Amino acid sequence: MRGIITRISGPVVVADHLRGVKMHEVVRVGEEGLLGEVVQLLDDKAIVQVYEDTTGLSLGEPVESTGNLLNVKLGPGLIGSIFDGIQRPLTDIRNVWGDFIKRGLMPKRLGDRKWLFVPTIKKGDYITGGDIVGYVDETQSLKHLILVPPNIQGEVKWVCKEGEYNVDETVVRLKDGCEVKLSQEWPIRVPRPYKFKIGVSEPLITGVRIIDLLL
Repeated sequence: MRGIITRISGPVVVADHLRGVKMHEVVRVGEEGLLGEVVQLLDDKAIVQVYEDTTGLSLGEPVESTGNLLNVKLGPGLIGSIFDGIQRPLTDIRNVWGDFIKRGLMPKRLGDRKWLFVPTIKKGDYITGGDIVGYVDETQSLKHLILVPPNIQGEVKWVCKEGEYNVDETVVRLKDGCEVKLSQEWPIRVPRPYKFKIGVSEPLITGVRIIDLLL
């Protein structure tokens, strides 16, 4: 779906002819494809919050819907990486494009690094959302558990062998065709489901001062 810009006010853009888009849907704004999110709908008008610098945008430029909600990618590679507010990997961007972020740029959020995946299930097992299918040693002290996405369940048809895979590769396939990868994409405005909350049993030692007292 494609509309046009009819008004610009700082980071907020009004687009006409976008009837059918959803709240919180991601749109690409302008000729450079700036990343924006629909924050209000008025008939066939969409109020868009643009998450990049809108300098140079002009009336009449296109606004194109993507059909996707604003989301983040969850998986190995988050720890030790630096991201901006829309999960663009700042270190990777600097290494390729320099210190200034090119507008409309959206590289792979968790990169192409391969991780040693160790499966803990086998063919024929029945799995459902939240079950553990294996793990990755993301750091020397952290074992990253790979979980089944909340909306997937069924009998396991195939499990990959222990080996190195990137975050976009399939490691488990179910009989109904659903796949489990090392990463999940999740809408940022949708709370993650849970069965129950587990209380804290020991403190997390960060080494960062969090409480100051004036004596």
